[in-house]
Amino acid sequence: MANKNLFSSYFGRLLERASTRNEAGGAAYERTAREALAQFAATGCLNGTFYATDADHLKATLEMACDVPVEFLAKTAIFARERGHMKDMPALLVAVLTVRAPELLPIVFPRVVDNGRMLRNYVQIVRSGVVGRKSFGTRPKRLIREWLDARSDRRILAASMGSDPSLADIVKMVHPKPKTATRSALYGRLIGKDVEVSALPEELQAFEAFKADPASAPIPDVPFSMLTSLPIGRRGWARIAETATWQTTRMNLNTFARHGVFEVDGMTEKIAKRLGDERQVRRARVFPYQLLMAYKAAGEGVPPVVRDALQTAMEHALHNVPGLPGRVVVCPDVSGSMRCAATGYRKGSTSKVRCVDVAGLFAAAILRNNPRATVLPFEHRVVDVRLNARDSVMTNAEKLASVGGGGTSCSAPLAELNRRKAKVDTVVFVSDNESWVDARSGATATMDQWRKLKARNPKARLVCVDIQPHRTVQATEATDILNVGGFSDAVFDVVAAFTNGTGGPERHVAAIEAVELAPASAA
Repeated sequence: MANKNLFSSYFGRLLERASTRNEAGGAAYERTAREALAQFAATGCLNGTFYATDADHLKATLEMACDVPVEFLAKTAIFARERGHMKDMPALLVAVLTVRAPELLPIVFPRVVDNGRMLRNYVQIVRSGVVGRKSFGTRPKRLIREWLDARSDRRILAASMGSDPSLADIVKMVHPKPKTATRSALYGRLIGKDVEVSALPEELQAFEAFKADPASAPIPDVPFSMLTSLPIGRRGWARIAETATWQTTRMNLNTFARHGVFEVDGMTEKIAKRLGDERQVRRARVFPYQLLMAYKAAGEGVPPVVRDALQTAMEHALHNVPGLPGRVVVCPDVSGSMRCAATGYRKGSTSKVRCVDVAGLFAAAILRNNPRATVLPFEHRVVDVRLNARDSVMTNAEKLASVGGGGTSCSAPLAELNRRKAKVDTVVFVSDNESWVDARSGATATMDQWRKLKARNPKARLVCVDIQPHRTVQATEATDILNVGGFSDAVFDVVAAFTNGTGGPERHVAAIEAVELAPASAA
């Protein structure tokens, strides 16, 4: 008989040894700068999380941004904005380019800085000095002036919403030369000059007329945020709510409640009907995560029938979530660290949606489209929770979010599947990836348990969705393992593509490399 001391753990020795420690102190694998930056840029956040502060995330991002070639950095900034629809991250990367490779700015700046908020983000980041400079050189100022010149009066009006810095601050900094009389009047109004109403663009003239007579003047076609501070009374706000789009309604339920809209006869029923209308939900292409945010954010002033309409909209929105083929196991992390806000802590604007809410939503949504899927919530062990696929997604998500609270062991669900000798095709983890209870030497416990499962299920695939991406992972990427950093509704499509064999572990890096650094006119 072979010597057991020599050969009993040979299988484990084939696995790659953990190369670092995660932020919770557990064994983990470190990603390359390209891989980590690709994940951060696609879906990451720069706010404080359970294990790391906002300063930690910023420091890590700046280090990665300086460790990759400038061409990859430029492509990542474009990808993060155009494909990932991120805000702070691409603005930060463009700010880094301002120092590292200013010659690339004329290509990257117009594609990333595509609205007023992005312009303010970029200016704020450079002026903060975090990228190594606080002043703007000739080229950045010229690009900002060109950005202003290329926008219509209406777009400039929309860009004027927001502060720190305000658009007025930016206008004073770069001194644009207005090419029309209305633009000159608009800039003058922004920086506090006395301007005749008749000289302003038509939208602002209509806004002034509405302020003067909100009962009979037409509702002006201006950015919604311009209306929120007007003393137009309950009836005026009811008129605004009546004409609001589906998405505007979803995002402003608390605003409507604050201004007494739901107290106006018939308005509660109208808004609930709009939110629950299947045709409008599909036209808006709303996804479950957006509805979860609206549901969690709805305050006490939002009537129960309107909250119920959000649940109805959730059921309609599931048509936008792709199904996963075969035998699916979803493993939502319900450990204590998952009580952290999903987008991190930010003073005054911390989201009410927690990581555990996102994990519960993902599991419940997959269960609705795959009624035979197995759900294994875990903390330091698998938690016994019985879900009914026929219950609403909100109900199941809240049930999952109400359990757990202990330490994190990402290997626990895989160990349970191995104990059951289960046959599976796809295992999906939704976690913060900070496993520490199962810390060990050599390979991570997650990799050890996965390879044991693979011995019985050679075609199985593993997806690890890290809601708050870090530089470490519990499972090294391979043809059968995909790590997804961050969470948005796009994650559903990413997971479906991988399980169907049309997306691979190299997806983010390859997609970034494929971005063409074309001039703005060709973008």
